[in-house]
Amino acid sequence: MNDLRKQIEQEIGEGRYAEAKALVDRLWRESPGSATAGYLVQCGARLRGHIPLAPARVRILRSFTLEPAVPLFRAGALAGGIDLSVELSEFNAYAQEFLDPGSPLYTEPLTAVILAVSTRDLAPELWDGFADLSAAGTRSAVEHAIAQFRNWVTLFRASSQASLVIHTLEMPPFPSHGVLDAQARDRAEGEGQCAAIAQINDGLRSLAAATPGVYVLDFDALIARRGRDHWYDATKWFTVRMPMRAENLGLIAAEWLKFLHPITGKVAKVVVTDLDNTLWGGVVGEDGIQGIQVHRDEHKGAPYWNLQRALADLQQRGILLAIASKNNPEDALQAIDSHPGMLLRSRHFAATRIGWGDKASSLREIAAELNVGLDSLVFVDDNPVERQMVRMSAPEVTVLELPADPSGYARAVRECPLFERLALSNEDRERTGMYAAQAERRRLEQSASSIEDFYRSLAQQVEITRVTPANFPAVGPRVAQLTQKTNQFNLTTRRYNEAQILDLCGRPDWDVYAVSVRDRFGDNGLVGVCITRDEDSTRHIDSFLMSCRVIGRTVETAILSAVAAGAKARGLRRLEGWFLPTRKNAPSAGFFRQHGFSVARQEETGELWSLDLGSATVPCPEWIGLNVDEKETAHA
Repeated sequence: MNDLRKQIEQEIGEGRYAEAKALVDRLWRESPGSATAGYLVQCGARLRGHIPLAPARVRILRSFTLEPAVPLFRAGALAGGIDLSVELSEFNAYAQEFLDPGSPLYTEPLTAVILAVSTRDLAPELWDGFADLSAAGTRSAVEHAIAQFRNWVTLFRASSQASLVIHTLEMPPFPSHGVLDAQARDRAEGEGQCAAIAQINDGLRSLAAATPGVYVLDFDALIARRGRDHWYDATKWFTVRMPMRAENLGLIAAEWLKFLHPITGKVAKVVVTDLDNTLWGGVVGEDGIQGIQVHRDEHKGAPYWNLQRALADLQQRGILLAIASKNNPEDALQAIDSHPGMLLRSRHFAATRIGWGDKASSLREIAAELNVGLDSLVFVDDNPVERQMVRMSAPEVTVLELPADPSGYARAVRECPLFERLALSNEDRERTGMYAAQAERRRLEQSASSIEDFYRSLAQQVEITRVTPANFPAVGPRVAQLTQKTNQFNLTTRRYNEAQILDLCGRPDWDVYAVSVRDRFGDNGLVGVCITRDEDSTRHIDSFLMSCRVIGRTVETAILSAVAAGAKARGLRRLEGWFLPTRKNAPSAGFFRQHGFSVARQEETGELWSLDLGSATVPCPEWIGLNVDEKETAHA
């Protein structure tokens, strides 16, 4: 580890910050503990401003000691590309912070707030005195706890747009009534001690589901995975008010990261897997199809089936699957589609690269085919040599470190925070099918006699709907998701969470537009967002972005046409918007110029473009059917 630290110091000292970051990631993979965490926090401060990191500021409200977990949280975030600052509330002052309008909870620009309160503090009668409670007393304790959560969430959401992550209450290691607790006749009535606490957690989940930007961290499930005997530490609780063993702090930090990644948009869009000894046991070119090992109920094949199950679960979250394998294509594809033990088949993969080229080149080709950045890919391969080669040749790709034992492959995938999601849209569930339709569009484009004929043959229908508080539950989460993860066609790359989108929807001078696209090959879903603000005689474009699935099909012109027409209908005279360049949004660089805008102001961070609505128009392409929902777009 000392050698790695020396290398990091040398790279930073000589200004090779990307190389230093790669070594930082390696150090954290090899030594993810408290001793390393403190050093990495220092490295993060020195790397800030030299490499792209997503900024995040988190405040933790707690009823128990969590200070030792903070460096672990920050170090793990740095390894994941997040520049994290953390503030801890005063011990046991969480209620006061929610109630005080002048608390840092509301006065500081926070990305997220974590509420970590133990059962013994929020509902002490259920923790220590349950055996003395009557049925009415139990119900009262449950209702009081849920009411407290509801009051805090209501106050918080009224004054803050930050995301709120709330720990569930944990179960006691030994219920007051012993095994009798599980024999309670009516769990729904909270007759047992654990049933009563479960009722509170159920109420918390219902509250979060009904409130944008509020999420539940299943703290009790985390404890159960570790094992209650290995979690609690009575001595630590009495001496430093820390109920868990010190070695469990890293598990808490890792769980926080599963929420921080999707909140900050640092998530993967594609997982690319090897085949031999990764998706199945053995080498198909040597062992033959019957010789490879993959089966749910066989000892040697089960680990590979379990990995496939984990990957299939990721696909249900909207994460694309792809293959990069050094293999004979015919052998590999035959094994995928004919081996009886395979769970995943060819139809599950959005892209495949099977041949004898290097894996880094295959990954670049897959990214180009799927129209995503290399940093959207996670690479899964059993071979440590291949993993290291990809780290060196394609450092933007996240390379998942797999254990030597295949039985741990599935867990490594499931524990990766880049695969976490806080909401699922219809587009997420249908993404693989949408990419199959995209392949059909590419084939059509190649056969068309002209680009105009291709556009006409698509028969595109674009629907633009203004997002309102009434329709927010249906479209708002997807709108927020697009602002957080769309990079290529994104004029300003401003990120908004669900609470912020809902807030903008309620402002009379702001409009949030959701754009959906259908064509002859199917429904692309909600693929675009435009956010505008009207002031005096000008409509300002705050955000304008589209999914990579519809780039290059003139949909952007149709959207701009509707936005300009709407501004003109309201008597506005100018349409203005910034282009703020990033490392990834080059595809949108010429957007304003191509539509007749002129530069009104130029600054170091970007250019402000302007269009005179009195003398210029933005016509909708004649091959697009445009429908603007007048009911939703009309202001009250």
